[in-house]
Amino acid sequence: MNVYLAAALTAAARGWHVFPLVPDGKRPAVEDWENRATTDPKRIERCWSAGPYGVGIACGPSRLVVVDLDQPKPGQTAPKEWRRPGMTCGADVLADRADEAGERYPWNTHTVMTGRGGEHLYFAAPTGADLRNTQGRLGWLIDSRAAGGYVVGAGSTAAGRRYRTVHDITPAALPGWLSDALTAAPPPAQLTAPIQLATARRSSYLDAAIRAETERVATPDEGKRNLNLYKAAVALGQLVAGGALTDAEVRAVLGDAAAGQIAAGAYTAREADKTISSGLRAGAKRPRQVAA
Repeated sequence: MNVYLAAALTAAARGWHVFPLVPDGKRPAVEDWENRATTDPKRIERCWSAGPYGVGIACGPSRLVVVDLDQPKPGQTAPKEWRRPGMTCGADVLADRADEAGERYPWNTHTVMTGRGGEHLYFAAPTGADLRNTQGRLGWLIDSRAAGGYVVGAGSTAAGRRYRTVHDITPAALPGWLSDALTAAPPPAQLTAPIQLATARRSSYLDAAIRAETERVATPDEGKRNLNLYKAAVALGQLVAGGALTDAEVRAVLGDAAAGQIAAGAYTAREADKTISSGLRAGAKRPRQVAA
């Protein structure tokens, strides 16, 4: 039996739904991989007997939440907010977040070492929680995979480097503090409310401008998140100066959009407020008017 078939069968025996990845890579080898992922040994044997496919594990149907603790890439430096002693990798950042929450580091669960020396911490997904993939929500070099996501399973290789199990136990229940941190937040009411308030002078252009800038702020963009907040404040500040928006409206929508970044440690609420104020001042120097 080849090592990839053995790895796929081992994962399936745990109840994890598997699908093939391109040989020595991380991309799915099939379309609609989440629905085609399976625990059926016969289907698995047919698939993995056909080639050296890596093993993808579909987190949603497997009822898994996997916290991905990465290593920095060559030449990659930490964002300013994480540039302090002891912060060298995703595991360090998670330890800091655990300490901040007054909790223990969640080490005692099924763990796979990635090809680059990072770690995948496997947890059983809590019932009823709306957990999706995240990027940077917990902090620098930490992503998570849940419903709609997958991970490269142990036994697979990517770029010639093998993923291997280093703590072979049943996945622990996802700690409550991690579940809270990773749960998808409902869309902030104020993102749309100010757009609806203004009546006839609002145009579709203005609505689109607000959406674009709030999306810019909310989107994880490692190393540029504070800059993105500043740019958004400048752009909307021009509209404030032109009379299309009010200062309070812009502060409200940008404050809501920045909430996820604040939770991820990209910046503090006070730093976000300062950045927004700075951007508004810069935007005020170049008023932009929008026809009603």
